Amino acid sequence: MERPSAKDLIKGFESGGVKGKKLHVLIVYAHQEPKSFNGALKDVAVEVLRELGHTVEISDLYAQNFNPLCTRNDIKGELLNPNHFNYSQETQNTYKNSTLPEDIVSEQEKLNRADLVIFQFPMYWMSFPAILKGWFDRVFTLGYAFTLEAMCDEGLLKGKRAMLSFTTGGRETEFTATGIRGDMEVILWPIQCGLLHFCGLEVLAPNIVYCPDCLDQSQREAVLQEWATRLRHIIQEKPLDFIPVDCFSASKGFQLSDEFLQSKRATGDVAPTVGQHMGKRFAVGSMIPQRLNTKD
Repeated sequence: MERPSAKDLIKGFESGGVKGKKLHVLIVYAHQEPKSFNGALKDVAVEVLRELGHTVEISDLYAQNFNPLCTRNDIKGELLNPNHFNYSQETQNTYKNSTLPEDIVSEQEKLNRADLVIFQFPMYWMSFPAILKGWFDRVFTLGYAFTLEAMCDEGLLKGKRAMLSFTTGGRETEFTATGIRGDMEVILWPIQCGLLHFCGLEVLAPNIVYCPDCLDQSQREAVLQEWATRLRHIIQEKPLDFIPVDCFSASKGFQLSDEFLQSKRATGDVAPTVGQHMGKRFAVGSMIPQRLNTKD
């Protein structure tokens, strides 16, 4: 299936807030229990988005029995190097030859159709459940989602938007700069920058529900209502800000360029980003903009 161009996708988003462009949304859902709070968040998203006229497609990974393992079984035909198996290189070659397994191709086709991708999951050990991590490992194939020549804001999924929507087992106070689990903005950097942004996706602020087990029924209903309200205006949201790839010097090992290091963004008291912190404090809200609206 031919992918829509990044130019067409970006143009669609830019006109969306004014002309009411309808989106095709893919929800990648990773929870075993339909009656879970993750299931409720997914159901609210489907209901609200369809009510607005957007089309919604769901990848229910557990229901699909999606295989998260990266093995030689994903390679059809002869290996590039039978003496030393390299999954990344082998699947890149398989992608070029259009011989990827059907389950990977099916998920890539869903991505091709999507303007916005919502990843709905419970946080496991500060990251994804294994089935969702395996989905990324297998579906975001080298050559399909990125190359070393096309990454970050020039990644191959450029023009699409993505967001994380997840629950945690701990309370919000635990995920702070002084909390026992550490700052959630730091925890999210590898996912939002190192994965989603790296492949060219524009990343929207995450939807985080801290410890739904700690909430009573009225509080849960309020959280779902807030999620529904946000989704009604999702097309108008601005993505998170990352440093453009051309601000890194390949000759310096993809370090920040000398020009950037002399810029206002680099010479201020606050770090440019969570990851490129340069030994400085980073701005609260860089990975979770909602924090800007709360008091410490």
